[in-house]
Amino acid sequence: MIKIITVCGNGIGSSLMLAGVIKKLCKEWNIDINIKSSDLMTAKSESADFFITAKRLATELKDKEVIVIRSYTNIQKISDDIKEQILNFTNKS
Repeated sequence: MIKIITVCGNGIGSSLMLAGVIKKLCKEWNIDINIKSSDLMTAKSESADFFITAKRLATELKDKEVIVIRSYTNIQKISDDIKEQILNFTNKS
């Protein structure tokens, strides 16, 4: 199972929507995940296999495995941004 944390500035709206999209995509790809949404400050002290966030926040997550997304809601863009890394991680496990 892959542990994923989605991150936005306040951890309320955008990261929660993103988590829902990623959950749906991973279900389609038959990948088991444990996913939660978080604000940036909390995410800095968390551990996960991947932190998924927008480019402007990614630089704040030093020493974390970050996947940068171009949109918090566009399913196709999110899929394009995360699919390769998620599948590669699954194949290595």
